[in-house]
Amino acid sequence: MTGKVTGIQPYGAFVALDDDTQGLVHISEITYGFVKDVSEFLSVGQEVEVKVLEIDEAAEKISLSIRALQERPAARKKDAPPRKSLQDRVDESDANGFNSLKDKLQDWIEQSGH
Repeated sequence: MTGKVTGIQPYGAFVALDDDTQGLVHISEITYGFVKDVSEFLSVGQEVEVKVLEIDEAAEKISLSIRALQERPAARKKDAPPRKSLQDRVDESDANGFNSLKDKLQDWIEQSGH
């Protein structure tokens, strides 16, 4: 469906679907790859093709995606190391933090003579 960009925020863009209905395209749903600045991709008044991802009737919020209508880019060449997603990095650092805590816990248990 086609909507019109009505506002741009650091976290995404508001898109009017008709006179009464407006949805949000979250920054992560604008395109594949990293979006630093929404206004590099969209501008107020621009017509965009969007897909409805979710309708939260209680909150009267509609989640939209532009990315869902785009083709996923081809995988990178093998020689380029894939960039880790933020979630992967968080998981890794969580795991490291957890392991060091587990090791410490083991030391504390041994030190306390149990």
